Amino acid sequence: FGQRLLVKCLSLKFEIEIEPIFASLALYDVREKKKISENFFFDLNSEQTKGMLRPHVPPAAISTLARSAIFSITYPCQDVFLVIKLEKVLQQGDIGECAEPYMIFKESETAKNKEKLEKLKSQAEQFCHRLGKYRMPFAWTAIHLMNIVNSAGSLERDSTDLEIGTGERKGSWSERRNSGLVGRRSLERMSTGDESCNLSSFRPATLTVTNFFKQEGDRLSDEDLYKFLADMRRPSSVLRRLRPITAQLKIDISPAPENPHYCLTPELLQVKPYPDTRVRPTRDILEFPSRDVYVPYTTYRNLLYVYPQSLNFANRQGSARNITVKVQFMAGEDQNNAMQAIFGKSSCAEFTRESYTAVIYHNRSPDFHEEIKIKLPAYLTDHHHLLFTFYHVSCQQKQNTPLETPVGYTWIPMLQNGRLKTGQLCLPVSLEKPPQSYSVLSPEVPLPGMKWVDNHKGVFNVEVVAVSSIHTQDSSLDKFFALVHALEEHSFPVRIGDLRILEIDLENELKSSIASLSSAQLESVVRFLHQLFDKLALLIVRPPVIAGQIVNMGQPSFEAMTSIVNRLHKNLEVSQDQHGRNNLLASYIYYVFRLPSTESTPASPGPGGCMLGGSMHYATMARSAARLASLSLSRSRSLSNSNPDISGTPASPDDEVRTIIGSKAMDRSNRMSSHTESTSFLQTLTGRLPTKKLLHEELALQWVVSSGSVRESAIHQAWFFFELMVKSMVHHLYFSDKLDILRKARFPERFMDDIAALVSMIAGDIVTRFQKDVELIERLNISLAFFLNDLFSVMDRGFVFSLIKTYWKQVLKMMITYLLTVPWYKR
Repeated sequence: FGQRLLVKCLSLKFEIEIEPIFASLALYDVREKKKISENFFFDLNSEQTKGMLRPHVPPAAISTLARSAIFSITYPCQDVFLVIKLEKVLQQGDIGECAEPYMIFKESETAKNKEKLEKLKSQAEQFCHRLGKYRMPFAWTAIHLMNIVNSAGSLERDSTDLEIGTGERKGSWSERRNSGLVGRRSLERMSTGDESCNLSSFRPATLTVTNFFKQEGDRLSDEDLYKFLADMRRPSSVLRRLRPITAQLKIDISPAPENPHYCLTPELLQVKPYPDTRVRPTRDILEFPSRDVYVPYTTYRNLLYVYPQSLNFANRQGSARNITVKVQFMAGEDQNNAMQAIFGKSSCAEFTRESYTAVIYHNRSPDFHEEIKIKLPAYLTDHHHLLFTFYHVSCQQKQNTPLETPVGYTWIPMLQNGRLKTGQLCLPVSLEKPPQSYSVLSPEVPLPGMKWVDNHKGVFNVEVVAVSSIHTQDSSLDKFFALVHALEEHSFPVRIGDLRILEIDLENELKSSIASLSSAQLESVVRFLHQLFDKLALLIVRPPVIAGQIVNMGQPSFEAMTSIVNRLHKNLEVSQDQHGRNNLLASYIYYVFRLPSTESTPASPGPGGCMLGGSMHYATMARSAARLASLSLSRSRSLSNSNPDISGTPASPDDEVRTIIGSKAMDRSNRMSSHTESTSFLQTLTGRLPTKKLLHEELALQWVVSSGSVRESAIHQAWFFFELMVKSMVHHLYFSDKLDILRKARFPERFMDDIAALVSMIAGDIVTRFQKDVELIERLNISLAFFLNDLFSVMDRGFVFSLIKTYWKQVLKMMITYLLTVPWYKR
């Protein structure tokens, strides 16, 4: 979560109260020029004021009545601002005209200006009645977060009252405590660097924001906002010379409690404890970190954020000046297919079918500042799309003039060649309703007979951002998961991007996709680390059947796993414990890893009642515990599991292991299990699929036969593979009801031979390299020691002692050689 901040919005009061005002707040990082949180919408209007919109607003869901929110900041710095934006009901006139009454009338002069205020209120009621579902930008302000936090932290009080405003013409950004200015020294101390940005221990502060800035209709973009925020920190701020809108917004800011009550996730799910569903909730606001965050997805999340940015109708003929954009998420092309998947803002329904952007009065090329949040369905089809309908809104009530007139259409298909379409887009706008079957095409495609604004040029800028545990948004991961899914579902051909992959080409494409995992974006790899390791482990123990051939994926999957593990260690050194273990990898083993199923149908539950299921389209080729005497080896070919292209002479599994131990694992070609031409051939001969392989067995085997950079990578992160093997062994014993049998009968002899070969190989590395790579060998030696210690709990202890004896023999031999060959004065 990073550091968490609780913001409570207490009240909002203007000099005059004539209409409802709608507020939102979000965090911005000026240094990174990035919005670092989603919007939090809140409503502080009185019930009487809200009643002015009753014809346009459905009954409010309790989730939209929240007035407090928890913000997470992973990378706090001195340049984070809390930005508050205000909107009001659309009315005739530009923003300046509509804001003028709020700047000239004073609460103390209410009796004096009673008639004028009654007139303004009457006009507001008319606009609310007629244009109640449309908004217009009104005002904004910003709070320099770290100034507030540090000021509150420096005060020796249980709570702090800070007033922020432009009183006495001393600038638009002064801070006061008990109506006095905060000392200059504290402000200087705040701007020394990011080391003091601690959001977890400051004293709660109550802020009173006394002034807002009138929103400029031609300065609504984020770029303009970043310029304003940077300017606010300068002594000669341009904003200080602007005439403010006087108001009183009271906000509480405090460190978020560890377990807040009545909290809703960004998906509006209740977080325990949640004693009473009728209580006004606190919203947990989703963070958009300013830099990469390396945390795996552990819960389901599938959100889409749409940011309409600008529209250029300067060259469009006809009247289109008060423009709003209606955004809909469509499951088909009929209006009935608009999905109720758009999150409501404040004091409204929880989900809606459409959302409108604010209107800039009499502007043919408006900018927008909306954030539209959408709950994506778990399964998308080619017909899911975003539909944008552009309307001209008639602010003046005229006879025979509709309230809104459609002036353009465009859309975004959600899937492009099977991948979620996101990013910055510049779309053409059609003057006519899209034709049938438009949803499967991009608006960039010149559809015959359609009329477009500005000769089909891009005139509508929009950004689409996904935060999803379903869509990886990385081409390498997308391809890998798509191919594995095709194997599980046995659905061919597979379309990935512009490629159409037939089953006959699937083997090469799958191997290529496994190899390309090393080039995937590191943040995406970490986000989907659990699923990635699960799929690689599955491919290791259950080679798929492709076009009738059993294709072994043990070697490329093991290589990919070693590459990912090393990459995480090198790039995320900060996330390591005292033993040099990467926390993400250790957490995967301890909390996430489960033994991959090797059954083609659901297996019997283990002692804990768990069901281990599997896919029908996998078969495992491994060394059989026993071979039928009638098996005609001449009708099959022996292939190396580490290199399926090398033919070899069939041999018994134990003979293979003994040969490798005798030759110190130099002959790797005849090391692995033999494979047959097809699954059906094996079933004809044996009546069943071959014996299934377990992950700990395959890991030991692959490690022993590995060479070159793969072997070196495995040695560098030996702790991970040792701990993964132990976890797999424990799961195997538990789910196969072998915990109560004799230790000597728990594991097959071939696996014990593999372990013996592995320990002998590791001991050899320790002996031969201890002087060259002192730090590496020290870590390797410790990892081996912990591994042998763990084996005492699950294997025959006499066998484990034999492993220790093998290790000690090699170390003793090295020590004797060292003492005999190295003079005492060089030791």
